[in-house]
Amino acid sequence: MRIVEPIRDLNRIQRIKGNLKRKKNPRDLLLFTAGINLGLRISDLLRLRVGDVKDRKGDIRDFIYITEQKTKKQRKIALNDGVREALQIYFDKTGVYDLDRYLFTSENSKKNRPLNRVRAWQLINEWGREVGIEERIGTHTLRKTLGYQMRKKGIAIEVIQAILGHSSAKVTSRYIGISDDELEEVSKSFIL
Repeated sequence: MRIVEPIRDLNRIQRIKGNLKRKKNPRDLLLFTAGINLGLRISDLLRLRVGDVKDRKGDIRDFIYITEQKTKKQRKIALNDGVREALQIYFDKTGVYDLDRYLFTSENSKKNRPLNRVRAWQLINEWGREVGIEERIGTHTLRKTLGYQMRKKGIAIEVIQAILGHSSAKVTSRYIGISDDELEEVSKSFIL
């Protein structure tokens, strides 16, 4: 597996969201927004169904509950206002209310099959190119972007670790791009 980078520039994140809001398929806006806000691996994100985010009354839930495919850990994840807004746009524009339906299906398929990870990779790369991202990006970029942006906002590494479901802070540090050079530079420049 090739290493991919997070989206570091907040302006580019906003430009991608703006571009996706103007496009006809609200699935893409939801995929990007959920991807950078929920911190799920693409395999877990693509398996989400309408019933995971909506209750039987048709209201958007406050939380989703998943069992991670990779780790088998059960997780409770809050749906923040950004994700809730993208979900509302999605439901308003698609009229999809079948609780068993996948959220992210192929545009060309009338069947209830999840979007595959190759197509998700193609879409993410297309969105990145449209806003001038030249770094290597892919499906994991969405998850890494959340961790990176939280770190830039000063969120404690232990909190980011818990949100991403990592086993240690060391894994999280490496994952979000804290390098040995950066640690050395901070250690040398921080004087009490």
